[in-house]
Amino acid sequence: MAVAMSSTCPGHYCGKMLINGSFDGECGVCPRGEKTNMQKICEKCTESPELYDWLYLGFMAMLPLLLHWFFIEWYSGKKSSSALFQHITALFECSAAAMVTLLVNDPVGLLSIRSCRVQMLSDWYTMLYNSSPDYITTLHCTQEAVFPLYTIVLIYYAFCLVFMMLLRPLLVKKIACGLGKSDRFKSIYAALYFFPILTVLQAVGGGLLYYAFPYIILVLSLVTLAVYMSASEIQSFKNLAAKKKRLVVLFSHWLLHAYGIISISRLDKLEQDLPLLALVPGPALFYLLTARFTEPSRILSEGGNGH
Repeated sequence: MAVAMSSTCPGHYCGKMLINGSFDGECGVCPRGEKTNMQKICEKCTESPELYDWLYLGFMAMLPLLLHWFFIEWYSGKKSSSALFQHITALFECSAAAMVTLLVNDPVGLLSIRSCRVQMLSDWYTMLYNSSPDYITTLHCTQEAVFPLYTIVLIYYAFCLVFMMLLRPLLVKKIACGLGKSDRFKSIYAALYFFPILTVLQAVGGGLLYYAFPYIILVLSLVTLAVYMSASEIQSFKNLAAKKKRLVVLFSHWLLHAYGIISISRLDKLEQDLPLLALVPGPALFYLLTARFTEPSRILSEGGNGH
């Protein structure tokens, strides 16, 4: 039921639409791609996403790719020669899905998007802010006030899943000869589990992730790097450089560190924010310099000697 007698619309997300050059007297939900202004009039969002918005989209786009790589490495085994091809295929799947997602979003056919600026956390959860002007009838104004940051991620995940099902099974069947029949498709089965989880995560916690993702990147990248170096028994620079794979993992984590720092600082002041990137190698250097002092066997031997 719409409220027509009020000069302004109740609630934060209800507005009046412009129809045939005049404003519709009824208040309601704005069409997709539009948002209410200060006068409670629905306006089309024509701005480009900010740097922070692109960084958020990049983070959500990286999640399935990193999970693909993790499970491919986990199930490939040391003797399998198919891991590299699967890594490249996963990168191609996610890249193609990202390009198609941009092309199908408004403006259609262009590798760019227009967006409504995020102003507060409630913009992500408009369904919780439906107003009741007469305390009896609820005026439903649920909309995508953060257009298109909410739905574009879900569309991207859908295309990732489609491309994976079209390409990966054929590739794995042909080149994964070093694995048993029961192990060949385990990385694909894992994706069929984590894609629904990522979808629910975006649907329920998208707003929280939008504000927290820089800190999530930093914490998880630090923890995973420490776990990897500990599990690989890397205690010196010589151990680190012994295998190319270890250097690849190290540089990948450094990129994630830099991504998190840039996301937190947003590069508002380049002369102050760019020097922060010098902190990127810090955690790895600290680990290598202190690992020998925390080796469990050394601590036990010194304890047994009474030191």
